Amino acid sequence: MLVKKEMDISQKILFLGQAARFDVCTSSQAAGEGGSVRGNLSSFYSCIYQAKVGKETIPLFKVLLSNACVKNCLYCANRISASIKRVSFKPQELAQVFFNLFQKGYVKGLFLSSGVFKDSLSAMDKMIETVEILRFKYGFQGYIHLKILPGSELSQIERAVEIADRVSINLEAPSGKHLQKIAPQKNYFEELIYKLYLLRKLAEKGKSPPSGVTTQFVVGAAGESDKDILTALSTLYKRKVLRRGYFSAYRPVKGTPLNTIPPPLMREKRLYQADYLLRFYGFAVKDLPFDPFGNLPLRKDPKEAWAEKNLHFFPVDLNKATYEELIKVPGIGILTARRIIAFRREGRIKEKSQLFKLGVKAGNKALKYVTFG
Repeated sequence: MLVKKEMDISQKILFLGQAARFDVCTSSQAAGEGGSVRGNLSSFYSCIYQAKVGKETIPLFKVLLSNACVKNCLYCANRISASIKRVSFKPQELAQVFFNLFQKGYVKGLFLSSGVFKDSLSAMDKMIETVEILRFKYGFQGYIHLKILPGSELSQIERAVEIADRVSINLEAPSGKHLQKIAPQKNYFEELIYKLYLLRKLAEKGKSPPSGVTTQFVVGAAGESDKDILTALSTLYKRKVLRRGYFSAYRPVKGTPLNTIPPPLMREKRLYQADYLLRFYGFAVKDLPFDPFGNLPLRKDPKEAWAEKNLHFFPVDLNKATYEELIKVPGIGILTARRIIAFRREGRIKEKSQLFKLGVKAGNKALKYVTFG
């Protein structure tokens, strides 16, 4: 008679850490792809991400509570019809694992997601229980990003907001039509969009996580355009539903039925750049330089591509331009624009050397878009 061998804790960490790589919680790389982890944790590189939290970058332990799932999303490695080993942590078990890593200084924060095992309510309850153990049994007051599963109830969402620093609801696609192509079991409006608006209502009552609410899009899986994604995202920003969006370029997973041609990774980068223009640089979706198919150019960043299509806006006079005009200049970011404004209080910018001292490097693309008055 064969005896089924239970995975040990190290195996579970690696297995469910690897399984969590499809949930995007940061635009940074995993520690194993450029970050660093000290000591004997080197085998767990792929579970630790360098995440920006406020002005600080911290090592974040990213893991699933379980990879068991009743959903059948066509792109997902953990879909119910996938022939893979199913592994789960118990809430106490995972809380202890994380707190041990935290005490040893390997990680400073947690990103917790899960497959929808049994049903959404049961899975969400177990995730919340895990965080409650960390907060109230172990006294952990550091950063926790908690994913809200599709189909979660209002009471669970309220509790998640109370105990987590950030929560996320993954839209995966920019519309119900697109979502049906890759996740036909999910209801875009009832399970996802409606829950985001519940979070906004809670925020209006003073109940919001300190680091806000985020979402994720799987780029290139459903035949959507960049304009589709950024339009959906911009609408949610305007309605004060989201802090920010993340993008994950679709990559085919062995054993899944979705065989869409994967997009170039540069498309993901261009979406992040365009998202920054929407959030911090005063651009609207209509300003962005889409091609006839609604996609951003891959060979140039969207700010420079916009400048080339709007030469009537240039050159910008460095000694007279407003802050809003300065940040439209390719090669001038928010910090440099502020330095220029501050410098002008003392005198005029007359030559390139002064500009270089303010953060514009020699050869910077900004030089062909500005004058000294």
